[in-house]
Amino acid sequence: MDLSELKLTPKRKEIAEKLDLHTVEDVLSYYPFRYENYEKTELKDFKAGNQVCFVGELASFPSTFRKGKLATTRFKVMYEEEIFTVTIFNRPWIRNIDMNEEITIIGRYDGGNRITASNYYTKNILGSIIPYYSLKEGIVQNDIRKLIQFVLDKGTEEPDLTPKELVDKHGLIDHDTAIRNIHDPKSRELLTKSISRLKYEEFLRFYVALDILKNDTTKNNKNKKEFDRNKVEAFVRSLPYELTADQKQAKDDILRDLGSGNTMYRLVQGEVGSGKTAVAMIGLYANYLAGYQGALMAPTEILAKQHYESLKKYLEPFGVKIGLLYGAMNDEKTVKNYLAEGSIDIVVGTHALFSKDVNYHRLGLVIADEQHRFGVKQRQALKDKGENCDFILMSATPIPRTLASSIYGDMDISTIATMPAGRKGCRTKLINRNSIAGIMDEIKMYLSQGRQIYVIAAAIDRNDNYQAKDVNGLYEALKSVLSPYETALMHSRLSSEEKDRIMERFSRNEIQVLISTTVVEVGVNVPNATVMIIYDADRFGLSQLHQLRGRIQRSDTEGICYLLTDSKDESVSNRLNVLCQTNDGFEISYEDLRLRGPGDILGTRQSGLPAFILGNLIEDTKFISAAREDAHFICQNLDREDLRKYYEKIEEIAAANYIS
Repeated sequence: MDLSELKLTPKRKEIAEKLDLHTVEDVLSYYPFRYENYEKTELKDFKAGNQVCFVGELASFPSTFRKGKLATTRFKVMYEEEIFTVTIFNRPWIRNIDMNEEITIIGRYDGGNRITASNYYTKNILGSIIPYYSLKEGIVQNDIRKLIQFVLDKGTEEPDLTPKELVDKHGLIDHDTAIRNIHDPKSRELLTKSISRLKYEEFLRFYVALDILKNDTTKNNKNKKEFDRNKVEAFVRSLPYELTADQKQAKDDILRDLGSGNTMYRLVQGEVGSGKTAVAMIGLYANYLAGYQGALMAPTEILAKQHYESLKKYLEPFGVKIGLLYGAMNDEKTVKNYLAEGSIDIVVGTHALFSKDVNYHRLGLVIADEQHRFGVKQRQALKDKGENCDFILMSATPIPRTLASSIYGDMDISTIATMPAGRKGCRTKLINRNSIAGIMDEIKMYLSQGRQIYVIAAAIDRNDNYQAKDVNGLYEALKSVLSPYETALMHSRLSSEEKDRIMERFSRNEIQVLISTTVVEVGVNVPNATVMIIYDADRFGLSQLHQLRGRIQRSDTEGICYLLTDSKDESVSNRLNVLCQTNDGFEISYEDLRLRGPGDILGTRQSGLPAFILGNLIEDTKFISAAREDAHFICQNLDREDLRKYYEKIEEIAAANYIS
C-alpha cells in the first residue's frame, strides 16, 4: 500500500520522503540498527566516568545558552534525596518539561553531583527496550518512532506470505507479531524471536525468487550439444601440464552442462593462476566440436590479446580458427564479417563482442573472464546473440562456497581451489613504515638477479586530504634511485593504447620496475615479475591485496610481496598479518567478508548482491540453510502463478540484479 493512502500529516510526509519511504512495507521494514535496554543505576554505584540511568524529578527550570550552533541546556534533578546538575547539548526543547515532572536521565556521571546527559525521556522507561534508527539531517528518533507507530496503528501490515507449515516447522512467531515487536519490543525474548522470524523471511523470499529465476534461465529447451569426448580428452592430453583435481572436476561440470538439455549458467571461480583459462579452452573446444562458435570476453584489450595468443597456441593445431575483436583494431570489419559467415570458430575480445553490429553464425558458448567487471546487461547482451546460448562466468575473487551459493544462487558453481604444480606461491612481509628505505638493499638484489618489480600505490596524484603515496610522486622519486634499471608509470588516466604499450614492454623485460595503481590487478601475465611493493596497504581490502599479489605468482620462482603502512592501529596489523600467514584465497576472502562485508569485496551493484536488511550472509548460515531447503519445497508444492504473486517484489529485485 502506498503511504499516500494513509493521509499522513505534512510533517510525517516530509520525514517519509527524506528517508525514501514510499509504501507501508518501506516503513515497516525500516528496522532499528540497535537497541538500548535501560537498567536503573543505584546511587551507591555512581562513579565518575561511568554511565548512569535513573528516574528523577525535575528540580529547576532548564536554562539554555547558545554559542554558535551549539545549544547547552542545564537543569537540576532530584534522585533519592540528592540534587544533581544535568547538562545536555542541542536539546533546547527540554524547557517544555513541568517542574516536579518525572524524567529518565541517561548519561555520564562526572563526579560532584554533575551529569552530562546523552538522552532523556519524560516518562519512566526503566526496563524498556528502546529502538534506535538511522537518521538524516533534520530528523530525530522520535520522528521515526511516531511515523512507524502511526502506520502500525492503522493496521496496514502486509499479509503473512510464508506457508503455515514452514512457520510451524521452525516454531516461528507470526509475521505481524514480529513486525510489531521489532519496532516496540515487549521483552528481550520476543525481540530475539522477531529478528529470527524476519531474517528467515528475507532469506526465504530471496531463495524462492532465485529458484524461479534459475528455472527460467536454465529451462529445458536447449538442443543438446553433441561432441566427441575422445577428441576432447586428446586435446586435454596435448596440454603441457596435467590438470589439477579441481580443474578436472570443473572440466567435467562444463562438459556435462554442454551435453545436457538445460542451458548452462555456471560460475567458475578460482584464484589468479589457478588454471581457469585452461578449463575455458576445453569448454570452447568441446563447443567447437559440436558445431558452434564460442566467445571469450575479457575486461581489457591487453588481457584479450593474451587470451587470443594462448588459444591460438593450443587450439589452432586442432583446426580451430581463432579471431580477435576489440574497438580500436584495424581489421575490425573483416573480423565481424568472418564471425557472421562462420569462418571464425572462437573469438576473443572486449565489450566490442556484444556491439549491435556484431552478428554470429552460430554462437553456442559465451565465457566472460573477470565477470565482476562486466555489468549484467552487457553479459546478457552477448548471450542473447546466440540461441539458448550456454554461459560461463570466470572470477578470480575466491568466495567461500556458502556465500557464493547465496550470491550466485541462480548459477551452478565450480571452484578451483588448488594451484597447478610447480607454482611456488608468495611470501608476504609486513613493513611498519610507508617507505622502501629499509628494504632498498633487498630490492636492488632482486633487480640484480634479473627479476622485475611491481610498485603499487593507491593514488595517482598527490592529495593533502587523502594522505597517501601517489604513483606520480613515487615515479619521480624512484626512477633515479633505481637507475640504471628502467622504470615506468601506469595508471587509469592513460589511454588503452598507452597502457597496452607499457605492459607489452614490461612483459618483454624492457621495463624492470612498473609503478602503478591497481590497474594491474587484472592484466597480462609477466612470469619474471616476482616482486611487489604495496604502499599504504591499510587502504586496501585483504581480497584486493591478495588479488594484486597474484600477479607475482605466475612462475616457478617464489614471489615476495611487501606490505607498507604507517598505521599504528593494532587492528590494521592484525588484518594485514592474515596475508603474511596464509596464501589461501578462500580463507582470506572469508576474513575480508567478515571484517568489511560482501558489498565491499564484490561491488554490490555489479555482483548482484542482495541488499538484505536484517540478514547477514556471513553470520546467518543457520537461516540460509533452512531457507534454501524450504524454498525448494515451496517451488515444488505451490502453483507457479501464486509464487509470482507472493514473491513479486523480491523476484523483481533478483531479476534486475542477475539477468536484466
